Amino acid sequence: MTKNYLDFLNQRLNSENLNKLIALENPELINFIGEYIELCNPESVFVRTDSSEDIAYIREKTISLGEEKELAIEGHTCHFDGPLDQARDKKNTRYLVPKGSSLGKTLNSIDKEEGLIEIKATLKDIMKGKEMFICFFCLGPVNSEFSISAVQITDSSYVSHSEDILYRPGYEQFKKSKSSEFFKFVHSAGDLENCVSKNVDKRRVYIDLENNLVYSANTQYAGNTVGLKKLSLRLAIQKASREGWLAEHMFLMGVHDAQGKKSYFAGAFPSMCGKTSTAMLSGETIVGDDIAYLRIRDNKVYAVNVERGIFGIIKDVGSKDDALLFKSLTKEGEVIFSNILIDQAKTPYWIGKDGEVPARGVNYSGDWQSGKCDSKGVEIAPSHKNARYTIRLKDLENVDENLESSQGVEVKGLIYGGRDSDTSVPVEQAFSWQQGVVTKAANIESETTAATLGAEGVRVFNPMSNIDFLSIPLGKYVDINLEFGKKATKAPAIFSVNYFLRDKQGKFLNAIQDKRIWLKWINLRSEGKVKALKSPTGLIPKYEDLKALFSEVLKKDYSQVDYNQQFKIRISENLTKINRIKAVYQKAENIPQELFQELDAQEARLKEAQAKLGDYIEPAKLEEVS
Repeated sequence: MTKNYLDFLNQRLNSENLNKLIALENPELINFIGEYIELCNPESVFVRTDSSEDIAYIREKTISLGEEKELAIEGHTCHFDGPLDQARDKKNTRYLVPKGSSLGKTLNSIDKEEGLIEIKATLKDIMKGKEMFICFFCLGPVNSEFSISAVQITDSSYVSHSEDILYRPGYEQFKKSKSSEFFKFVHSAGDLENCVSKNVDKRRVYIDLENNLVYSANTQYAGNTVGLKKLSLRLAIQKASREGWLAEHMFLMGVHDAQGKKSYFAGAFPSMCGKTSTAMLSGETIVGDDIAYLRIRDNKVYAVNVERGIFGIIKDVGSKDDALLFKSLTKEGEVIFSNILIDQAKTPYWIGKDGEVPARGVNYSGDWQSGKCDSKGVEIAPSHKNARYTIRLKDLENVDENLESSQGVEVKGLIYGGRDSDTSVPVEQAFSWQQGVVTKAANIESETTAATLGAEGVRVFNPMSNIDFLSIPLGKYVDINLEFGKKATKAPAIFSVNYFLRDKQGKFLNAIQDKRIWLKWINLRSEGKVKALKSPTGLIPKYEDLKALFSEVLKKDYSQVDYNQQFKIRISENLTKINRIKAVYQKAENIPQELFQELDAQEARLKEAQAKLGDYIEPAKLEEVS
């Protein structure tokens, strides 16, 4: 029988904070909060509503507690994580799986009973002497079919402050819905030393899918602690799989044509493959850069950005290639920088920023100067390669007007990209939803090292760019994606892009800004304004259409030679990739036969074309289609 914690809370909370909880009229929530106040045993408890006063209280706490430091520009602060707490902890991020569950075979898991004993022992009295912050947020726009309510319990004001920037306030939504189903997150930074987590060797992130609950302890890095980010994506993927929608690791953006008409596209790219830079393209508008929920309504696909902010990698963000973002990061406004260098003028510096590297300053390693080395003799860079910025999207000049639309935006196309040096053309459209899911989305690979002088990078398999966050078996996930498009008579077209194609000498065949052209062509195809050429793997652009776009958008001449080199179909490389992908899926359980059928059909098309036209097929030899 569930314990009633209301009397307990009456003893532990002052009347102001108790009344904030009682006003929600949600017994499930009251008992959840009571259980973890009793377990974590904080010195005091602060309940954050949606009021500006409550939000300001936590922001001020970040400074007084030393979790953030104020910088020279008004509203800018900096947070440091410990040297060993700078990224997501994949090894210790585990699912709590009941005995006998098939999920234990496919996910990084621990027996649920054993895991709960361990994590609750870790959390016992972990907040003694600290203040607990209880915060309410909404995943997706409020008052929407996409909305998911969430509550975060934490002893970190930095985590609470980050979530206020990244997510919509959810206290009033809790009050309206009174639902017993919501996402729950319990976090403690654990014992602190110099304001950072001391016991990172005992870092744990445990996910209880049955109860929509994530535990996180002995860590501060946002990827392990900001529960509503990738931790909630894991919960949402399972919820979506039950309810018939999609929770995807996707950006969402508006692309504009020459007449000013706008269409929306969602896209999934693995890390360091151009995802954020695509969402932030000059001349277009950004709805989101990381996570999207997709639902079918009126036989069309609609999507929302789960977040209202960006927690982005700041390395190499500069005034030339990232002008709009750079402007927002260097003007007054609320920004949290993490794990960068602060110079003596309290100005942030990060790897790749415009200007000279400061000679000295403070970073996550403490006092820093050029040439400083760690205990192993390795030189410490001025900022961490995974240094981050946290900012609200509304502070960007190119934010889309429909960011907060409760209806979402209609998605005209899905775009999938990886890091591929030798196989895929720069942009291609799938023949159908099914072929697109299998050959553009479920077969994403990303090379971890650059290809030079013909040497291949190490290829990492990452279907839909979501492999790290799957909370359901891979076969079920592929099947859900295949079936989703069949439910919509106006399903989005599916495209692939590849910004990393190289020639045999290892030189990139595309310039950085060429991605603007591929997006413009994708938009024209979604509107039915241009024809295409039919290759064995999909539909590719015609030369004259790209030449016109290069001239119009980039004021650049685009040669036939460049076109032929970029868009020739590489038969052998494509056949080799199919073999690699088949081998991966043959080892997995319950993969839908439709996947193998689509791969077999593509293999047959490639071999037929090879027999007729050779190993490398120039676009001029391909048939034009509508």
